Amino acid sequence: MSAAQLTAARAARWRRGALWAVPFAFLALFFFYPLLTIFGTAGESLLQNGVGAAGWARLTRALGFTFWQAGLSTLLTLAVGLPAAAVFGRYTFPGKRLVGILSTLPFILPTVVVAAAFNALVGPRGWLNVGLMDLMGLKEPPIQLLNSLAAIVLVHVFYNATIVIRVVGSAWAQLDPRLEQAARVLGASPLRAWREVTFPLLRPALWAAVVLVFLFDFTSFGVVLLLGGPRYATLEVEIYIQAMQMLNIPLAGLLSLIQMGCTLAITALYTRLSRQQGDIPLTPRVHGEGLRPPRSRAARWFVFGVAAALLLLLAAPLGALGARSVTRLAGDREGRTSLESGLTLDYYRELFVNRREVYFYVPPAAALRNSLVYAAETVAISLTLGFLAAYAVNRKGGWGRVLNLALMLPLGTSAVTLGLGYLVAFNRPPLEIARLPFLIPAAHSLVALPFVVRTLQPALASIPVRLRQAAATLGASPWQVWKWVDLPIVGRAALVGAIFSFTISLGEFGATSFLARPEYPTLPVAIYRFLSQPGAYNYGQAMAMSTILMLVCALSIFLMEKLEA
Repeated sequence: MSAAQLTAARAARWRRGALWAVPFAFLALFFFYPLLTIFGTAGESLLQNGVGAAGWARLTRALGFTFWQAGLSTLLTLAVGLPAAAVFGRYTFPGKRLVGILSTLPFILPTVVVAAAFNALVGPRGWLNVGLMDLMGLKEPPIQLLNSLAAIVLVHVFYNATIVIRVVGSAWAQLDPRLEQAARVLGASPLRAWREVTFPLLRPALWAAVVLVFLFDFTSFGVVLLLGGPRYATLEVEIYIQAMQMLNIPLAGLLSLIQMGCTLAITALYTRLSRQQGDIPLTPRVHGEGLRPPRSRAARWFVFGVAAALLLLLAAPLGALGARSVTRLAGDREGRTSLESGLTLDYYRELFVNRREVYFYVPPAAALRNSLVYAAETVAISLTLGFLAAYAVNRKGGWGRVLNLALMLPLGTSAVTLGLGYLVAFNRPPLEIARLPFLIPAAHSLVALPFVVRTLQPALASIPVRLRQAAATLGASPWQVWKWVDLPIVGRAALVGAIFSFTISLGEFGATSFLARPEYPTLPVAIYRFLSQPGAYNYGQAMAMSTILMLVCALSIFLMEKLEA
């Protein structure tokens, strides 16, 4: 082998090593190191000092409420999602695409936006309360939904109904309709055909949806913090309270360890159930086969009722949010509210004004700029690492499989736990939060990276090897092969991944609430601050910022739908 060939072989080995080494190094520094640090610190302190009776009481209360609210929310989500899954999996109807897009939007909306939307609908200054007070001449809001378990459960249903629709509805649409038709021909009633044919085939998808919904309800943070009030605290909220308000890092670390153990167990169960979905018998057929318009009167009423209920659940809070951001209710400045209102853009103008001339005031427009900068950095990090990891996962070998598993671990880890880990791990030279301004986009990238890899990997696997070989034969360097062969093919998938990571970063609240410095808040942190402060103009600015964030997320969903079509 000549010297040139030897050099080329070494360069190729270095490139192959970088495919998995760089993502592994990122995970080691920004995921495993913070978690191990916080668990080690908490364990050492607890061994020396113990937890105490008050600590155990708060721990058991938070753990019990976490399981209770997650179970209740999951049951109610199934009650809403299963009829909708039946409609989407079996019927065609006018406006189905619109309802499908609306059902997807809540899942990607930041928690602070959803909290603001329900606040605009049923809060003390919400449309329902203001309307009833104006109609009935009341001085106090008649609907006291906020700061209650009902508010938490309602928002969880709003968030997670789309999971049941997508998972169960997609499996339902892929079932061979001839199986059910054969049962009907043999004399089975519709109920018996469902019970003995359709339901057993849907059981793996149904259980997968149940576990996934339970996981998201179990790890809920922003919803409980913003809408539950001081009476309710899940493990996530209790971690935040112990770390940020009571400065009890050991107990917060113990809570984080328990929370992570639970979420990893739930994630492992979901992974196992997801693999069982491959047992559903599928047959090649024309697109849309098995979907039919509702013919009977009962079927039409069923489809109409489910679609109307979904639109009411999904569109009412979001519409109330947008309307409230451009409406000045009479008496806002005096603290009273009525429906004698007028359209205004004052709340949007206030985003750029320091009305009280406070020296440490950070205008919401600056928070928006910070969020956009962090989101752009997140896109750059997640796309760079995503390409490397996707190439590594596509290569045969043990390291690719290990990397594929490691990339999934952040999805089973609480963002609050991760944020606390960063506070504990990066608090002394040379790794200090003040000296590492990219910690926030790094935390965001941990969440976005698995989705980016899942988007890029199939596209890269579809590229024929002969195209790369032909380009290399014609003298193209590895960089030119990637630029002129791979990138044009995976460009659309890369753009989808970029939009998704951008949207995730823009709305992330859990880890950012720990890491954002007071002078550099993000938009979700600023919304939380304004919602927590009294005054009509603070409330109106929170509505305006939430509307901006909602529109950005809706635009992202629209672009991803277009690119994937």
